[in-house]
Amino acid sequence: MVHKVSIWVRLSTLLLHILALNDKVPAVIVFGDSSVDTGNNNELSTFLKSNFEPYGRDFFGGVPTGRFSNGRLPSDFISEAFGLKPIVPAFLNPNYSIRDFATGVCFASAGTGYDNATSDEVSVLPLWKEVEYYRQFQQQLRLYLGNEKAAEIIEEALYLISIGTNDFMENYFSRPGGRALEFTVEQYQNFLITIAENFITDLYYLGARKLSLGGLPPMGCLPPERTTNLGHKRQCIEAYNDVAKEFNWKLENLVDKLNKELEGLNLVFSNPYNLLMEMIQRPSSFGKIFLLKLVAQSKISVRRYNRQKQSYETCRKDVPKFSDYQLVLWPFYVVQLA
Repeated sequence: MVHKVSIWVRLSTLLLHILALNDKVPAVIVFGDSSVDTGNNNELSTFLKSNFEPYGRDFFGGVPTGRFSNGRLPSDFISEAFGLKPIVPAFLNPNYSIRDFATGVCFASAGTGYDNATSDEVSVLPLWKEVEYYRQFQQQLRLYLGNEKAAEIIEEALYLISIGTNDFMENYFSRPGGRALEFTVEQYQNFLITIAENFITDLYYLGARKLSLGGLPPMGCLPPERTTNLGHKRQCIEAYNDVAKEFNWKLENLVDKLNKELEGLNLVFSNPYNLLMEMIQRPSSFGKIFLLKLVAQSKISVRRYNRQKQSYETCRKDVPKFSDYQLVLWPFYVVQLA
């Protein structure tokens, strides 16, 4: 039997249950990396953009928006699930204003991480800058709606956080002479956990109360890692998966700790690891799955970053019809069906 439910619909439903259907959610506010960036990188001087075809081919109007997807992102679907807008606009997009942001806004930046060194390498927004823009948003919201109404939205909003993969895959494990010389893997995990704790605490004291903290996927099974793992016939790199599981365990402990320490905080841990691993190991349970690997292994046109040359390579455009498949893994992400 082919199930007509995507992974992100499942996650949206999970969030609805966790936060309770009776909870009022007047806005969805998003922080993180390319998994939730709805177009902020379009306005940055960075090569890390997705405002070109075939990105956006299944978005409204079939246009690329800066989302690293063929269509909408998890945060868009979650916003819609709460009866809000079907998309969460990017804060830096000049086509939107506080009138749009009052019910949802995205500060995420593709390529970023907890670690400032991760964002510095690719000239994207560091996490502290996302928080700075959030402060600006709060000021604009108060001017637009008044202090009382703005305070209500800030407190009742759902905050989505999806970040961390780049710290390992585009920083620690990929940059010679970088963080790997400073830290062991466990030390680096703890370093990131401290940043995550400070970040969530900052949001709490800025008024946030309902937060979903995303964990890491099975990083060793991402198409780029499998495609380059020639020595093991392009199988998952289990060492990377182990790091992801260990880091998720630390994040889960952090969530428990902060819920106990910060009065009124409702912080939940959203762990995508097991569900994504099930997709990889038991694809038949999800219907038809089509895995798109890096350009050399697929028919999709993407631009992939060459870490050595610091440049892009543009590849072919003949993309399969996504509506023919139940789930699609677009070089790094599970994406929307047409």
